[in-house]
Amino acid sequence: CQIVGCDHQLGSAVKEDNCGVCNGDGSTCRLVRGQYKSQLSASKLDDTVVAIPYGSRQVRLVLKGPDHLYLETKTLQGVKSENNLSTTGSFLVENSSIDFQKFPDKEILRISGPLTADFTIKIHYAGAADSSVQFIFYQPIIHRWRETDFFPCSASCGGGYQLTSAECFDLRSNRVVADQYCHYYPENIKPKPKLQECNLDPCPASDGYKQIMPYDLYHPLPRWESTPWTACSSSCGGGIQSRSVSCVEEDIQGHISPVEEWKCMYTPKMPVVQPCNIFDCPKWLAQEWSPCTVTCGQGLRYRVVLCIDHRGLHTGGCSTKTKPHIKEECVVPTPCYKPKEKLPVEAKLPWYKQAQELEEGTALSEEPSFIPEAWSTCSVTCGVGSQMRLVKCQVLLSFSQSVADLPIDECEGPKPVSQRACYSGPCSGEATEYPPEETQLLYGSLQEFDELYDWEYEGFTECSESCGGGVQEAVVICLKKQTREIADETLCVSSRRPPQLLKACSLDPCPPR
Repeated sequence: CQIVGCDHQLGSAVKEDNCGVCNGDGSTCRLVRGQYKSQLSASKLDDTVVAIPYGSRQVRLVLKGPDHLYLETKTLQGVKSENNLSTTGSFLVENSSIDFQKFPDKEILRISGPLTADFTIKIHYAGAADSSVQFIFYQPIIHRWRETDFFPCSASCGGGYQLTSAECFDLRSNRVVADQYCHYYPENIKPKPKLQECNLDPCPASDGYKQIMPYDLYHPLPRWESTPWTACSSSCGGGIQSRSVSCVEEDIQGHISPVEEWKCMYTPKMPVVQPCNIFDCPKWLAQEWSPCTVTCGQGLRYRVVLCIDHRGLHTGGCSTKTKPHIKEECVVPTPCYKPKEKLPVEAKLPWYKQAQELEEGTALSEEPSFIPEAWSTCSVTCGVGSQMRLVKCQVLLSFSQSVADLPIDECEGPKPVSQRACYSGPCSGEATEYPPEETQLLYGSLQEFDELYDWEYEGFTECSESCGGGVQEAVVICLKKQTREIADETLCVSSRRPPQLLKACSLDPCPPR
């Protein structure tokens, strides 16, 4: 004996695939498997397990539990029927052979197929316990692509072309449907159009004198043409740009006109969207901090912050909202040396504080501000003279850490004085005593700076009493400020002499006599 394949040829080993196609690859159907579990309800006596469509094959269901299976069918003509499966055996339902086995706690249903109607498997509740149904079958892909015949030739003579296309076909209704039905199945692969030449015979002479040859009537194939890409949706960090792509055809006169897209499907369609500017956006890059502006205590430190692009070049485009700060406070752990204040706090006069503030320098900042230079030497070597200094309007450029001069009117606030009086001591070897009115005049000319000589408190006198309460008077001396040496009182401005200070002392009661 010789075997016969599904192609009805002796000695052929060709078999049907799971979809029932002879020598097929199984692409015309899909495997469906699942499980159903009953949900008991007082208002429901039955429920649907699964719907198995027309043309399905190798159907197998296994029920475990006290419930029972039954069938509902619907033919392509719309005829409905119901079939109760009460006993074990083989049945013919809508020309489909059914093998059914019934056990006390299990039911098995098999259908080889293909089904000649739509089958709906249902379950009838018969007990308090839950039942489960496992099912498996091969479901045909009802909507499939079908290649069309060649379209008419693009030219009646002189050489043209013709293409095939693909259409979505409904196997149940035996009619063409919209393409979206075929796109529903991932297994469906739309066939590519085929192209062939046609009507290659030469065209007749157009004027009776010239024979037009095929190459004179060269008919180029339709082609894809695109518009320029649009601007990128983002300048950095990744964006998209798009364009329009259409199928066009050129006639023998060189005129180009749009045609149906299927005529260009023999080549892949150009993309209509593409990514653009996928490089990183510019980012702020902070340099190392500078050393602290002081060698002790609290000061400031600075750093340069640059906007860097993806190539590492200095550029613009960084958001000012995310720019790191360019200066911050810093603390040097070394304590600053401050000479011990000899002047009692309660005795420090307002003019003493003002004189200190006048000599404090003005620090550069990122805001325009007046910056005075150092005072010149006194114009005289003795007596009262004058000193000069330059006062500029300057600003600190944070990026380059350099100083720029600005017009005077760019700075706000009072401008520091550029001239002041100075006193270089008495001109003669002897001290000169000034009358009160001259002393006041001299004080008025010197009140904007620190003199070389100044009054200071130097401790207290001894207590006036040894017990029972007494008083001590603060000792006032004239000092040369540079050397801290005691000087003649006539060198200090008498009108600036601090007031008399008294404090109580020896408050303990005296012992009885």
